[in-house]
Amino acid sequence: MSEQFDVVIHHNPDCGTSRNVLSIIEAAGYRPTVIEYLKTGWTKPQLLGLFAAAGLTPRKALRTSKSPAEELGLLDPSVGDDALLGAMLAHPVLVNRPIVCTIKGVKLCRPSETVLDLLDRLPPGPLHKEDGQLLIDAEGRRLG
Repeated sequence: MSEQFDVVIHHNPDCGTSRNVLSIIEAAGYRPTVIEYLKTGWTKPQLLGLFAAAGLTPRKALRTSKSPAEELGLLDPSVGDDALLGAMLAHPVLVNRPIVCTIKGVKLCRPSETVLDLLDRLPPGPLHKEDGQLLIDAEGRRLG
């Protein structure tokens, strides 16, 4: 596998967590494939594959804040997976982000430090997450 394709991130550049995850990946020396899913949209097989690989259900992957989930009635627990998937296809913003894929697995990287579990090498420190919390110290040791 080429270095360029070692990491794929399903990214929303307007999201602070997504931007931070992308910067962690790049700081670790990867040139990720960046998929701006709000522009490209999703396919049903793609979502089903990502969710299966990440151990997510459509309900667990549903973005409930800063999305139309409430106005679409999707927060009701009786709404089934097929309805959630259909809504996610029609409104890509309903999928929580970022979702990162590497040879080590697929994860919804919230909180952002979750991405460190998917990387073969860590970025140099010090490294902070979006809220200022230190993730990697100046000596390159992962904290927490």
